[in-house]
Order: sequence, then C-alpha cells, then structure tokens
Amino acid sequence: MSRSTPAHEIVERALELSRADGCVVIADEGSTANLRWARNALTTNGVTRDRTVTVIATVNGAQGTASGVVSRSAVGVDELEGLVRLAEDAARDGGPAEDAQPLVAGGAAQAGFTEPPAETSSEVFAAFAPALGESFAAAREGGRELYGFAYHSVVSSYLGSSTGLRLRHDQPTGTLELNAKSPDGSRSAWAGAATRDFADVDPRTLEGDLAERLRWAERRVELPAGRYETLLPPSAVADMMVYQFWSSTAREAAEGRTVFSRPGGGTRIGDELSGLPVDLYSDPHAEGLEAAPFVLAHSSGDSASAFDNGLPLERTDWVRDGVLNRLITTRHSAELTGLPVAPAHDNLILDAGGTKSLQEMVAGTERGLLLTCLWYIREVDPATLLLTGLTRDGVYLVENGEVTGVVNNFRFNESPVDLLGRATEAGRTERTLPREWSDWFTRAATPALRVPDFNMSSVSQGV
Repeated sequence: MSRSTPAHEIVERALELSRADGCVVIADEGSTANLRWARNALTTNGVTRDRTVTVIATVNGAQGTASGVVSRSAVGVDELEGLVRLAEDAARDGGPAEDAQPLVAGGAAQAGFTEPPAETSSEVFAAFAPALGESFAAAREGGRELYGFAYHSVVSSYLGSSTGLRLRHDQPTGTLELNAKSPDGSRSAWAGAATRDFADVDPRTLEGDLAERLRWAERRVELPAGRYETLLPPSAVADMMVYQFWSSTAREAAEGRTVFSRPGGGTRIGDELSGLPVDLYSDPHAEGLEAAPFVLAHSSGDSASAFDNGLPLERTDWVRDGVLNRLITTRHSAELTGLPVAPAHDNLILDAGGTKSLQEMVAGTERGLLLTCLWYIREVDPATLLLTGLTRDGVYLVENGEVTGVVNNFRFNESPVDLLGRATEAGRTERTLPREWSDWFTRAATPALRVPDFNMSSVSQGV
C-alpha cells in the first residue's frame, strides 16, 4: 500500500498497529480550489489536495489515563507505524491527562465510511467565474477596480477508535471576499460571503452594492471619537459573537476568570444578557450552515477534549430568549462544574426575531453611523470581555434615513456581551461571513444590530 491508500484503510491500519490501551485516529482528506483577482483581472487560480492523519493514544496507569496526540500531513501507510509509536510515546511521557474520560463507544460503521472522500475542483466556479467576468466589465465601465479572492475547500474526516467508532463527515467551505477601490485608492468598500458551493453567490450583485458604497464615499466628513448610534451589519455582529462564543467555556467561568463568572462563585447561567428576545445557538443541521454532527477534536484544550471524539452533537442554545442558557463543556469540565455536557460546534446563529433588512434599519435612523466590518480584533479584559479593534472599508454617516457620506475610521472598545445588553433593535438573521475570523470560522448567521452608544474610542487613519 502507498500514499494513495484510501483514508478509511489508513484509519483501520493505524488502529491495528496500536499497542495502547485506547486509540483514536482521524484522517482528514482535503481539497481546495481558488481564484484571485486584482484590478479587474484574474491573477491566479489553482487546485490542491492534502491528507492529515491524527493519532490519539491513551495509556492507563496507576495515576490515571495519559494521552498523546501526534498529527502529520501527507501520511501514507508506510509512515503509519512511526506515527502511532510517537503518539504512544507521548502518552507515556506526558503523565495523566486531566481531561481523561472513557473513549466514546461506537456501533455499526456509519454509511459511507468506506467511500472515497468528497472533493472540490475548479468546476465549483463554473457559474461563478463568468459572473465575475461581468463584474469586472461593470467595474471598468464605472471607473472602479476590483480585488479579491474566492476559496472553496472540502474536507472529508474519517474518525475511528478502538472502541468501535467509525464515523465520517464531509465539510464544504466557501468564502468570497470582494474589494472595490477608486483608482487613486482613496475610497474602498468591501463585501464578503460564505457559501457551501458558490451556487448562491452572485458577484454582480455584490459589485453593485460596492459601487453604491463608493458613491457614498465621494463626500467625506471628519468626526471625532465618541459614542455614536451605530448600525452593525451582520458581518461585524458575527465577528463579535464568534469571539463571545469562543470565550464561553464553563470551566474558566466557574473559576472566576471570564465575563460569564458570577461574583462570589459559580457561573452566570440564568442571567439575562439582553432585553431583546435573543437566541444564540449552534445546530449542526442548520440549513446552509451544516457542520459536523459529532465531536471532531484533534487535541484537547479549553473548549474541546480529545477523549470526546465521536460524541453526538445536536442543537445547543447558548442564549435563549435573552438569558444565558449554556456554556461550552467537555465531559470533563461538565463534571467539574456540574453543568450539562455541551461541546463546542462549528457554526453559530443569532436570531432576535427581527424582520427588517439593513436598508430598512438605515431608513429608520435619524442620525448615526453604518459600519462595513471590523478587523484586528483583540481582547483587552477577559473579565468583561472588552475587545478593541478597528473599523475598515467604510464607515458611513446616516442622516434622516439616508447615507450622506463617509466618515473617518475609528478604533473601538466594546464587549460583545455588553452590546447584546444595549442593543435596541435587531434586523433579520442572514448568513454572513465573519471577516476577521474567516480563516477559522465561516458558518454564521446573524442580524444587523442597532447600538445607541457604540464606543468609538479614537480616530484611526486607515482606509
């Protein structure tokens, strides 16, 4: 057998080679396709394929169960024994694992486990590429320049264990980022989209939206730092909510280290976070945002445990009707905190019952700011989850229900938890691309939010 050995056979062979008390093997077969463009012309395109194998060995001892994790790319069957031995050595050398739990038991192999991996190719852009060409033509005619990229990947993950798990998940991921600039570079606008297959993405529509934003930017108004009524579009809301989600681990909250810690001890589960009917949840079966319906943990950390691999996932309501309902728990941290098991998911949805589009929310604004997106987000204070970052690619002034110009960029200081508490209106929930976190998290749906006093802490000179 060689590097072309099917992924499911790699998993089986690694399990056969294991001498540990327990073993989990994950084989990820990935393929990617991409297009890049600048100044209204394609610059590069390509297709790649790769394989990564992760071996998790568990070794029982008098002091507890130890675990060792080793991952390698481009692994063929000839390299498997060395990989397995490295994981076993790491387990024996590392001492007992704090998060040790019995490995999840399996039953019959999932249908499709022995089938070849799903793959992407340049065909995923068959309808998108001609539409992109039309967008280039429209931009040239209007004196605009388009820059950006389209990326699509499919990862087939094969999970097997010594306890009988044989699971498989195919995960398509697509992102589009499109920038329009004036020829002198003084005006810039951005639009992004997340997709599973590019069948629902029309660059011509996005180019039209960007053209309108560049027209808005023909009038420039300088504003000082301060607190402004602000409309956060779905992308910006998603960036803030994803960081809140990543920070909502139960153990850290129970230990008094996060914004979800209750003064005097315990967690804030049961506390009202918003006066709006906010539901913040994850659902692996959500239409258009489908994600793995079981835990796929390549290592252990604050929000995941390698021992939980294969644990089933269902809809989890993190915030329900404005009230904090769940925090992220592994089986280990659930035991420590006394909270229900609630593993992290790979999608996030915020719904507050709103029905208005962003345009309708603009029309209902007397005076305020309309953001495009956020970037360079960093944590300032975990106790309040205070974040700082910059606005980018267009902050627009809204007066009497209309956009009247572009204003300077700002540095902001805000907590996503506080934003939920202060938001006075939410629009309709729609799929969006969290721009800042798009390399790690793409499956999100959020509404626009109206915040009456968003804190623009200082002026930024960025475009």
